[in-house]
Amino acid sequence: MNLVVPSAQALIGFGEVRHTRLRPANNAFNYPTYFLMLPMRSLHANGSGALAHNRRGALSFFDKDHGDGGDNAVAWLDALLLREGVEDAKGEIWLHTYPRVLGYTFKPVSFWYCHHADGTLRAILVEVNNTFGERHCYLLDAPKYGQELKADKVFHVSPFCTLEGGYRFRFMRTSSHGILKTLARIDYDDQDGPLLETSVSGTLEPVTSASLRKALWGYPAMTLGVMARIHWQALKLWRKRVPFIRKPKPTEPFVTR
Repeated sequence: MNLVVPSAQALIGFGEVRHTRLRPANNAFNYPTYFLMLPMRSLHANGSGALAHNRRGALSFFDKDHGDGGDNAVAWLDALLLREGVEDAKGEIWLHTYPRVLGYTFKPVSFWYCHHADGTLRAILVEVNNTFGERHCYLLDAPKYGQELKADKVFHVSPFCTLEGGYRFRFMRTSSHGILKTLARIDYDDQDGPLLETSVSGTLEPVTSASLRKALWGYPAMTLGVMARIHWQALKLWRKRVPFIRKPKPTEPFVTR
């Protein structure tokens, strides 16, 4: 389903992250989270409302945390899409990402939903960061909500996974009785079959002073918690004797189709 959000107002999602490793040792966890869903063209054209944009705030969003680190992530994305032959994504760009909390952020993955001028989905850019300060993008061309999309894995993320195999993506948007929900799922298969199952989901509501307070007070150390959980889960895998993989050289080129 191609869902057209009726308003270009910035949104915040409250939900959960799930992660399951299937072998050689089972390791599963889920935890509550929140994230931003930002209409990037509208954000740059009309302002960000209650959200601190490219300025300090208890909960804020900075363009330089994405792409090439510049002050206009929309211009960066438009240029990237043109280089990749995507010339008709002239509609809204919705960015699913984590904010900065008290000035700190770590964004394991962000999703750029790029639309035609008529509001239908044209492409999805999956922007991945690892804990070594490296970044890579997977461009999913002509996607559809609910459809399984695939990409070869070329970017090192976890020291407990090789670069063999590929990802299976699935994105969902639902709207019922005025309640808007989103889900992004990424599963990883290596040469022996399914290995990791991950997802982030949530219920979306407008960004207001009240919703930002709810996020900040309910999860005061959310982005620090993301990094802490990554290292805690790594320690658990090490204790379970899951093989450790040395980090390869950074991936080239920057975008994988």
